[in-house]
Amino acid sequence: MFARLMRAVAFAAIASPALAAQDSIILGMVLEPPNLDPTGGAAAAIDEVVYANLFEGLTRIAPDGSVQPALAESWDISGDGSVYTFRLRPGVTFHDGSAFDAQDVIFTLDRARAPDSTNAQKTLFEGISTVEAIDPHTVRIALKSPDGALPFKLAWGDAVMVEQANIGDIASHPVGTGPFRFGEWKQGDHITLTAYDGYWGEKPALKTATFRFISDPTAAFAAIMAGDIDAFPIYPAPETLAQFQADPRFRVLVGTTEGETILAMNNARPPLDDLRVRKAISHAINRQEIIDGAMFGYGTPIGTHFAPHSPDYIDLTAESQHDPELAKSLLAEAGADRLTLRLALPPTPYARRGGEIVAAELRAVGIDTRITNMEWSQWLEQVFGNADYDLTIISHVEPMDIGIYGREDYYFNYDNPAFREVMAELDAATAPATRSTLLKQAQEIIARDQVNAYLFQLAKTGVARAELQGLWENAPMPANDLTQVRWAE
Repeated sequence: MFARLMRAVAFAAIASPALAAQDSIILGMVLEPPNLDPTGGAAAAIDEVVYANLFEGLTRIAPDGSVQPALAESWDISGDGSVYTFRLRPGVTFHDGSAFDAQDVIFTLDRARAPDSTNAQKTLFEGISTVEAIDPHTVRIALKSPDGALPFKLAWGDAVMVEQANIGDIASHPVGTGPFRFGEWKQGDHITLTAYDGYWGEKPALKTATFRFISDPTAAFAAIMAGDIDAFPIYPAPETLAQFQADPRFRVLVGTTEGETILAMNNARPPLDDLRVRKAISHAINRQEIIDGAMFGYGTPIGTHFAPHSPDYIDLTAESQHDPELAKSLLAEAGADRLTLRLALPPTPYARRGGEIVAAELRAVGIDTRITNMEWSQWLEQVFGNADYDLTIISHVEPMDIGIYGREDYYFNYDNPAFREVMAELDAATAPATRSTLLKQAQEIIARDQVNAYLFQLAKTGVARAELQGLWENAPMPANDLTQVRWAE
């Protein structure tokens, strides 16, 4: 009996190595981040590693989507909404042991809004007029006009606090103030973070966290089943979720994300500069067919760039319902009934699977596509950076990011002064009712202009070991916040 028991224990240790160490975790990720600087890169995979773990902002997004204090313990707003005074937490240090204070806030925000800034969300900071230190733990931010959304904007990964002394190495060896510090990065394989003993707040239960990069859905399934991965927060093979749901060793997490998945169009490139052509493409798309075929039923149809779980969302799917005959007539009217368009696909499974379905639907109305499968770095440079594309499929996972349609240099190349005017009014509005009205107007404008073909809101489908607690079920931010993650005792 004793021998059999010992063999069973030995087998369990082999079959489930991660459970042998109750203070470590191995998470799977589809995409490897191109660098580890959330203030200088657009890839969501950066935030999925560093947000709330390695870097922190003055404020942060909580699991329920609310804005909470972070490095600023509180703040006051002037009566006209144009001046914010942030009180910083005392005793905060960076991972190199140096103190965090008001000068770091000034450096961070001045760097983010500088003319040569490479911040992917530079517009978040355009409304700032001055940043000044009242004392080492008090910062005053004066705005060009009132902005009720400033605490939300400062909660983005693009607004985390950085240290000037280490800024030269931030992309490969980042130094932050979070509960975890950078350990190692074996490119092509994994990134490891280790607990920071000098952390100012509640110490995490985990001592080490390793992010392993597994882009192939079949390999992801095998890694979890073998015990090589403890959790895959954004699991790339939804077709196998039923197997995990039936297995008591695992827990399936199904929630919402901020990810509007779109068939993006280059609005400045003929013939996509013609509204009739963009509208034809939108009517050629069968959203449910894509959700079923590419996502195995996980996803919510959308008709504009806005999350359906938001109280300000309006359902505009009727503006672009599946209607192939209408699509054909619009193309004929535009003199564009024989088209060939380039379709650039990043490596995410939803894009690769969805791209094949989209290509077939467009072919049915007379539009041929030349598909190019791209690696993530290539997509970021060619499509996102240089707008060298016709069509692409991507999920925009940043929260409340409809304002990107007001950027004249954004890769959609959409230019509508009326939309920018609504965004300017929104920035200045503080009353919730007024902001809600303006957000609905913005949704209607881009739906009417058929800027992109709006496909579905990306569901958050994750798999984790049943004993693992504290992972986010929903994703109000592209993040794998490990601050509350622990193994059940």
